Amino acid sequence: MLVPLVVYNLFAFDLLTTYMTARWDAVLFSVTMISGAIFNFSLSDLFVFSALVLLCIEVLKATRIGNLTIVDHMLSMVVFIVFLVEFLLVREAATTLFFTLMVIALIDVVAGFAISIRSATRDVAVGGY
Repeated sequence: MLVPLVVYNLFAFDLLTTYMTARWDAVLFSVTMISGAIFNFSLSDLFVFSALVLLCIEVLKATRIGNLTIVDHMLSMVVFIVFLVEFLLVREAATTLFFTLMVIALIDVVAGFAISIRSATRDVAVGGY
């Protein structure tokens, strides 16, 4: 989840392109549906979609058991805290897109701990069996 945070900040603070914060709603493509409605896919939609794909990868990584799992959970918590602090204190982060990314980071933290705890209970041997 660090990747969406860094990319958002690169765009929001004009470090990557000029005036990018005004173009989050830029339509990447449009599709006319059978019903006649027009489906618009914007840059912010692509950003949320890619964050959800990364969340899926993070959830799959949470099923691993090992010493690095604890470090991974701690890093996920740190990324969420950075999201939260930036959302509360930085003007450019007070957007719906950033809030959605922050919620995805929170889900990463909660799901990671829940999956690790659940998988750890399966590894406990009772009575030496």
